[in-house]
Amino acid sequence: MFSLFRENVRIALESIKSQLLRTILTIVIIGIGIWALVGILSAVNALESTISSNFASMGANTFSLRQYEFEVQSSGSGEREKINPIISYNDVREFMTKYDFPLTKTSLSFRATGAAEVKYGSEKTDPEVQVYGVNENYLENTGTEVELGRNFTIFDIENNNKVCLLGSDFLKSLFKDEDPIGKTISIRGVRFTIIGILESKGSSFGNNQDLKVLIPVQVARGIYTQPNINYNISVKVDDKNMMEAAQDEAIITFRNIRGLSPLESNNFGLERSDDLINRIASITVYLEVSAWIISIITILGSSIALMNIMLVSVTERTREIGIRKALGAKRATISTQFFMETIVIGQFGCILGIILGVLTGFLFAKIFEFNFSLPWVAMIWATIITFIVALIAGSYPATKAARLDPIESLRYE
Repeated sequence: MFSLFRENVRIALESIKSQLLRTILTIVIIGIGIWALVGILSAVNALESTISSNFASMGANTFSLRQYEFEVQSSGSGEREKINPIISYNDVREFMTKYDFPLTKTSLSFRATGAAEVKYGSEKTDPEVQVYGVNENYLENTGTEVELGRNFTIFDIENNNKVCLLGSDFLKSLFKDEDPIGKTISIRGVRFTIIGILESKGSSFGNNQDLKVLIPVQVARGIYTQPNINYNISVKVDDKNMMEAAQDEAIITFRNIRGLSPLESNNFGLERSDDLINRIASITVYLEVSAWIISIITILGSSIALMNIMLVSVTERTREIGIRKALGAKRATISTQFFMETIVIGQFGCILGIILGVLTGFLFAKIFEFNFSLPWVAMIWATIITFIVALIAGSYPATKAARLDPIESLRYE
């Protein structure tokens, strides 16, 4: 039995070699369909994994107050229907004073600049460092860990101490093999003592999260005095069961700060970190469906091409089939041979498509600095789909070959 199967595989491979050009074209067509499926799903997985990991680090028990909701209503002209005021420092300070919901921690922060130059001794960085003004709860609420040293204390924030936390990239650019804790750096002529180094978070969308400096919020306000600074408020709830109540209390408190009447809608937004993850997941679903539609259409075309090449093969090998039948080959043996040819061609196309798809996803992740992972589900489905397509495309040619009359086949020229 095994020797017969091996012989069928050998004959199938010899037949494929004899019509190499048509076989290559069919393999390429199948490969393009699988490439579309695996490539798009690889890119989508990399995108979703990176964004989700960034937001997931904040935890599902965190929400933030911001100028706008994640989804902004727009008018027909594409402009915002309503322009919300920024979240000013007075808003933040009043919220910190009035919001006293139990088991919560409130952090405030703002991005002072994205083009700072940091100096250490005779060394200095390029003017591309991000500087943030934060309070003592910022790291915990954003899921950021300290790799070396310590976090800010409430005394650092209230006393406006000239201390700072650095991203991990500074270990390579400024300090190299030197211990940075306790050393002094200079930003805009102001000297800061380094108290900690943050864990690496990598980059996303070209934004290097490891090249930043965190300093006490009041100190940052003294150095960077640009008008209309938009602050961020983040609230972490220790007990997740109290999340809804904490959000309601935050909305009521901020509405009172803004002086809104009961009939007026909110002129600010509230977002939960897990809501953002769910929205991102819903967006990527559309991309995944598109990938399936494109690949199915392409694979349908390839199945027609595969059936055509096998029908041509049956016609060209009519006399060979007649000889084999005359020598005692059964219908099942003949049909198995042609099935083996279609399956081999299909799997070659599948392998080609998977390789191209994985490379496409890897390059996409590399260019945009996303987290790449092999799309195992897509690869498994691609293998199953091509196997099924090969069986369907090869069923009619195999049946036709098996039913050929041996006497008529031997007469065929």
